[in-house]
Amino acid sequence: LENLQPEIKELAKRLRYEVSARGKQLGWSEKVARFHFSKNMRRIVTELYVRDNCHPFKATLLLWVQVPLWVCVSLALRNCSVGALGSAVQEEFSSGGALWFTDLTAPDSTWILPVALGLVNLLVVEV
Repeated sequence: LENLQPEIKELAKRLRYEVSARGKQLGWSEKVARFHFSKNMRRIVTELYVRDNCHPFKATLLLWVQVPLWVCVSLALRNCSVGALGSAVQEEFSSGGALWFTDLTAPDSTWILPVALGLVNLLVVEV
């Protein structure tokens, strides 16, 4: 979408000139000229989106999937960590870790997991 902005601005400038010239030729009022400009501009921008396959809704599609998934996973982890599922799960978490985190109920004192998660998220955003 950002790559299309210079092209859209150039097309808008050209269309504004054409509508203004045509409006003077046909005696359109300012309101009618604005209507024709906006109608044609919407059509042109839609054609650009189709041409480059970059409709703005596609950018939000991941959000509509990712947010509910994140909420569900967060609630599930919260329920597991506060013992809502029972003491058996709590006991398994306290003895089921690996590497440097042997107790999954204790905070990570080395900050390796939070920093690694932050770096991975940064990498995903930048890529």
